[in-house]
Amino acid sequence: MLRSLLPFIVILPALIYSLISLRCAANYFRLRRPAASGFPCPGVSILKPVKGMDAESYANFASFCTQQYPGELQILFTAASPDDPVIQVVKRLMADFPDHDITLSINPALHGPNYKVSNLINVFPQARHDIIIVCDSDVRVPPEYLQSVTGHFSDPQVGLVTSLYRTSRVHGSATALEATGFTAEMIPNVLVARQLEGLTFALGASMAVRREALAAIGGFGALVDYLADDYQLGNKVHGAGWRIALDPCFVESVIKPESLTAVLSRQLRWARTMRVSRPGGYLAAGITLPFPAALLALLLAPTPASGVAAAALLYGVRLIVCTLFSRRFVRDGLFPRWLWLLPLRDMFSFSTWALSFLGNHVEWRGCRFVLKPGGKIEELL
Repeated sequence: MLRSLLPFIVILPALIYSLISLRCAANYFRLRRPAASGFPCPGVSILKPVKGMDAESYANFASFCTQQYPGELQILFTAASPDDPVIQVVKRLMADFPDHDITLSINPALHGPNYKVSNLINVFPQARHDIIIVCDSDVRVPPEYLQSVTGHFSDPQVGLVTSLYRTSRVHGSATALEATGFTAEMIPNVLVARQLEGLTFALGASMAVRREALAAIGGFGALVDYLADDYQLGNKVHGAGWRIALDPCFVESVIKPESLTAVLSRQLRWARTMRVSRPGGYLAAGITLPFPAALLALLLAPTPASGVAAAALLYGVRLIVCTLFSRRFVRDGLFPRWLWLLPLRDMFSFSTWALSFLGNHVEWRGCRFVLKPGGKIEELL
């Protein structure tokens, strides 16, 4: 009897986790509350570190200039080199929105191995407001973004607000492989973490932090030795006693056409970074991965039919859950069009999870680094 049930037993953790993630998503999107009425919109300083051209850079930047936000808004672009081609895009933006408070700072000073954080350190003295927002350069935001994010700060215990992100437009199967990961893995994982233990980290696409909370952790200088500066910012703010809020207003990660090799390299960098940042939790996360569970069910089943039945049950549930995430919660339009890619995406995720244990070297924006315990990095010259 036990042997006949074995293939169904091995898929149980992944199956249960998939259903738990659906329940957590339903709870979050049902119970979310609008910002407190009458809360004055605080002044906001948006820090935009830039390097090189992203897909549709101008439209991404312009989305921050068309906000439905009555409060004061300051946008600070920061680059390291005057020869960076993205600088011309920023100058065009400044010309097209002359009534906006937009500043471009060019400063090559390095404060540590994380070049992005060095840019933030360089420009931070120019930030005038008490709400500091850091957004990736490839992010585009809807008009209600600022109103939604700043509303959480009506709670004086909230020190940081981070946002969920998605990709709604892809360029072939390689980029779809990455984009479906946001819907099928990243967002479910974030919502489960929020439900079970509360957020102890931030998502780098959008992070809004109180100046007081940032000062409590030592400012941006406390992050300059780490690769996962977003994770570290949230974790340190949480460790300083502040609460982290998750905003339901999705921001869009705009991606450009890329090869499968480039996607794999980036995914492996993320995986290795998370492994050294949260080694115990990252190792335990392996039991929730669906691809190895389905593979074990096929290998350990007493008959081919029972193995196929167990794998089919797991993926039948997973296909339904991921479609619900895509259509009802994330609303990215990826499923069911790219549903056929899901088993490959799961195989891809398991591969990067396993490969993350086989080395500590990563590539980031043309530079090579070695990861140290705790998530610190050292550049390889």
